[in-house]
Amino acid sequence: MANNLVKVIMAGMQVVGRAFTRAVRKEFNASKQAAERAGGGAQGAKSASSSSLFGMTLDEAKQILNVSDPANAEQVLKNYEHLMKANEKSTGGSFYLQSKVYRAKERIDSEMGSDASSNSANEAKKESIET
Repeated sequence: MANNLVKVIMAGMQVVGRAFTRAVRKEFNASKQAAERAGGGAQGAKSASSSSLFGMTLDEAKQILNVSDPANAEQVLKNYEHLMKANEKSTGGSFYLQSKVYRAKERIDSEMGSDASSNSANEAKKESIET
C-alpha cells in the first residue's frame, strides 16, 4: 500500500515538474518574441522599460490619443487638449480618463524625446485643473 502511494506521489510530481518546465519555456519564448517585435537589443529593452514606467505601450498611447504618427507633435497636442477638456470633472467627465490621456501623452513624449511639448502639455493640464 505504501509502495503504491509513493509511486502515485512520484508520478504526480513528474507531471507537475513537466508542466512547470513547459510553462517557463513558453514564457521565455514569448518574452523573447516581444523583445524582437519591440526592436530587439537595446531598443527593445528601452521600449520595455518605458512601457513599465508609464504603464502602457506606445501603440496603446497612440490609440488613446487617436494619432497614427506620434512624431506629429501638433496633432498629438491638439488631440490631448481636446480629450482633457472633454473629460473635465467639472463638466461630468472622468478623472480616470484624464489620467489615461495624460499618461498616453507622457508616453509619446518620452518616446519622441520632446521636452517642449511635454512642458506645454503640463501647462495645459494645470490650466484645466485650475478652471
